[in-house]
Amino acid sequence: MNKNGQNPNIILQAEQITKSYRSGPETVDVLKGISLRIRRGEMLIIMGPSGVGKSTLLNILGTLDRPTTGTVKIDGREVNQMDEEQLARFRNQNIGFIFQFHYLLPEFTALENVLIPRMIRGRDWKKDIPRAKTLLQEVGLGERLDHRPSELSGGEQQRVAVARALMNQPAIILADEPTGDLDRKNSELLYELMISLQEKYGQTFVIVTHNEMFTRRAHRVIHLWDGQIAEEKVLRPVE
Repeated sequence: MNKNGQNPNIILQAEQITKSYRSGPETVDVLKGISLRIRRGEMLIIMGPSGVGKSTLLNILGTLDRPTTGTVKIDGREVNQMDEEQLARFRNQNIGFIFQFHYLLPEFTALENVLIPRMIRGRDWKKDIPRAKTLLQEVGLGERLDHRPSELSGGEQQRVAVARALMNQPAIILADEPTGDLDRKNSELLYELMISLQEKYGQTFVIVTHNEMFTRRAHRVIHLWDGQIAEEKVLRPVE
């Protein structure tokens, strides 16, 4: 434990997370008291059928949504206590996102899209061009720096999104169905890329997916059912 009573090996801690929505006169309970701890350098896979709350949980862990009740701590900081401006700044500096659809800006080149998190941060982003180029080289796009999304394949666009997620050296990367819009070959390539990056940098990944491929070398798999953790399997220890 550190001086604040936090386990330094735990990057994210969620306690009794619930999420409810109003649907007409009724209340729909999507998440029903989920607690979990995620270790630094862990690759955690969240699985389950559609509608069980996987993406809702990921959005709450990533501070894109707030829980109805419960707390989320990232790197020892309780994000529930932050206002929207503080959350936006914290999210930019500490969390990387990879979505099913890449959400690249069509008028920007691959290099410029990777630099967006630095631009948002409000610093002199031109100093970070070498890092962005290195990241694109690592994802196999060193020769495509000046290409716009329309000039890239679907797999290449998603690799740009991976590089963008890594740009600010975030504490944790959250991925929501990252291979959901890709064919089998590109899904395999993206999977291998994310594994290699996780192993090289010790990057923490939380991945929501239906793709069983991601469980091959994950550290842990959680299955959600009806808004709760139905099953949890530790596949290998976090080194």
